[in-house]
Amino acid sequence: MTTLADFPITRRWPPVNPQAIQLYSLPTPNGIKVSLMLEETGLAYDPHLVDFGKNDQMTPEFLSLNPNNKIPAIIDPQGPGGQPLALFESGAILIYLAEKTGKFLPAANRYEVLQWLMFQMGGLGPMFGQLGFFTAFAGKEIEDPRPKERYRAEAERILKVLDRALEGREWIAGDYSIADMAIGPWLNTLTGFYKAGEITGFDELKNAPAYQERFNARPAVQRAKNIPARG
Repeated sequence: MTTLADFPITRRWPPVNPQAIQLYSLPTPNGIKVSLMLEETGLAYDPHLVDFGKNDQMTPEFLSLNPNNKIPAIIDPQGPGGQPLALFESGAILIYLAEKTGKFLPAANRYEVLQWLMFQMGGLGPMFGQLGFFTAFAGKEIEDPRPKERYRAEAERILKVLDRALEGREWIAGDYSIADMAIGPWLNTLTGFYKAGEITGFDELKNAPAYQERFNARPAVQRAKNIPARG
């Protein structure tokens, strides 16, 4: 595919600016990661709402971009070599945008940033999400306490790992980076939408609550929470 028009998804969600990055997303924790990165870097982009209530993520057009039917996904018309690049998985998108702009993934501690990004992708996000199933979704109806306790305990453990790593630091890998953009939205969801801060001991932690406050104080974070705007 050599032009934006060659991608089937653009027929369902037409670009406003064909030269801009096309973002297909929803303001969930994983979606916010990428809208935040786009806001922080100042890259031009068109946000397109993928409405789960309408099963947009299961349409042939969306699946042509992400066969895993998850948000977010992007198309960059100005990808490597000037060719369009289609990409899914929020962590991969964050790394790509960091390398494209030269921002938020410094060479001096690149691998430290990446390790904490992978910590979020492989542990913090999935475990928080599983706990959320038992606190905010259908899992609340399950009488057996063991599944919920498994994820509650693991979320608590992960929070303590994060808290210890933040000792003496404002951000998880030194300067503000894509690792913080990945972690912050999930902390907000855990303590906010999932209402699981108390049961995981979040408020008793030494460093993580102040870290969350610093994250939320960034203007780009406040904007990203509503991008793409829900219909």
